Amino acid sequence: MQNDQAGDAKRTSLHGHWSSRMAFILAVTGSAVGLGNIWKFPYIAGQNGGGAFVLVYLICVVAIGMPVMMSEILIGRRGRRNPVATMELLGKEEGSSGHWRWVGGMGVIAGILILSYYSVVAGWTLAYVVKSVSGVFVGANADVVGAQFADFVGNWKAVGLSHTVFMGLTIFVVARGVERGLEQAVKFMVPALLILMLMLLGYSINSGYFGEGVAFLFTPDFEKLTWNSVLVALGQAFFSLSIGMGAIMAYGAYLPEDTSITGATAAVVTADTGIAILAGLAIFPLVFANGLSPDSGPGLVFQTLPLAFGQMAGGVFFATLFFVLLAFAAWTSAIGLMEPAVAWLVEHYNRTRAQASVMIGGLIWALGFGSVLSFNVLAETKFLAGTIFDNIEYLTSNFMLPLGGLLITVFAGWVMCRNSTADELGGSGATYKAWRVLARFVAPIGILIVLINAVT
Repeated sequence: MQNDQAGDAKRTSLHGHWSSRMAFILAVTGSAVGLGNIWKFPYIAGQNGGGAFVLVYLICVVAIGMPVMMSEILIGRRGRRNPVATMELLGKEEGSSGHWRWVGGMGVIAGILILSYYSVVAGWTLAYVVKSVSGVFVGANADVVGAQFADFVGNWKAVGLSHTVFMGLTIFVVARGVERGLEQAVKFMVPALLILMLMLLGYSINSGYFGEGVAFLFTPDFEKLTWNSVLVALGQAFFSLSIGMGAIMAYGAYLPEDTSITGATAAVVTADTGIAILAGLAIFPLVFANGLSPDSGPGLVFQTLPLAFGQMAGGVFFATLFFVLLAFAAWTSAIGLMEPAVAWLVEHYNRTRAQASVMIGGLIWALGFGSVLSFNVLAETKFLAGTIFDNIEYLTSNFMLPLGGLLITVFAGWVMCRNSTADELGGSGATYKAWRVLARFVAPIGILIVLINAVT
């Protein structure tokens, strides 16, 4: 491209840097590991036949998830700005156009919209921590547990309060900045999340049904694997890594120059996928031990598992443990979702981080009440894909994220010159060549399949 040297003058992030490679890995892992891993992965694996689905999922993570994440990180580090400014700056530097800023802008908007409904569901986890501690699930049958969930989501004040508390916690962390806020939070929460998961896994191992859980997750049954299952695996691999929404690009902007993007990405993808599989290994033995269905859908976490916890020895402790774990996972992801918009407001309008965090957080909180009311007052108000919650989730998951991921990968693979991308990825050896093939051909084709499936 016209000025290969322009990007070589190393920029400095306006927001500071991660103090170490491990801090970055924990931050990105925290952003990637969320409700999608612990809540969604187990039930979609259950709905799509278990082992065969997991195998396809792992292939998709390596062939599509990794190159897209590497593309997003290298763009973020190259630009050292918020996603909007980074895409505009690099678009011009690479001899293309400043209009690429709209891709960054779409990611920022997607993060705001996703967090508006994500915060509502995350708030449920906080409410269920309280329910678990109080022992309401002890000895409860399926009807009682189902009624408790229905009564909770049917009460807009209760759902709104939990949404408000969760957003307050997220605003607090983001307002403190990169090292004092984001880094300190993930240094505690990600290891804590893993410890909690391992404790729950230890219980599952001793449940007497661990073998059934392992067999369900790892015994491939290709007769149950449909084309739709493959598409679901592709979509889950893409969305579970938090790519396409600007969060990883924003975190990449704070990455030190001497950190290997390839190595860091591999560590994040391994951790993210490992936690999703650990969640399945922890959850399915409990489901089988209580004679419950492994394909019970979204209700697996908020209805099926509380029923299981209510029947087991030490159920109050393990139910509380599980929902604290879920809340931590949601919190680390929410921080990543909010960061791109806050970084943009700080840079574009010269606001302090505290001001920007309150302004963006307040906007997200207000938008979230559309989703709060979707489960009660406005439950019967439906249009297009369903309720307000359904429409925002459908728009972001099926269009904005895959389109953002596609354009980011095309930009890194086709618009940026070899010198620029090789400089960020540490040379032009076999690893770089593999990334270039995946980013230019395999990943875009895979994402296009997801997009086409969404509109047909």
